[in-house]
Amino acid sequence: MPYSQLAHLELINALNNIRSEEDLNEFKDLLAHFFAAKAQKAIDAMWEEGTINEETINQWGQEHMRTPYRYEANRS
Repeated sequence: MPYSQLAHLELINALNNIRSEEDLNEFKDLLAHFFAAKAQKAIDAMWEEGTINEETINQWGQEHMRTPYRYEANRS
């Protein structure tokens, strides 16, 4: 069985045990921390490889990556 299917089963089992809003919030917080740690690990690896550096991060801080809002195109 592929890992993605195993992951689905594990998540379904975990979700079946959530009985309150507090449990749900705790579960969401746990997932957020898990993915944040994975992202941090990837960023650290990129830093060590020299793919990114302080200058790169400063450039990211200056970027405006929003999708332009087109009022006319979105009118109904």
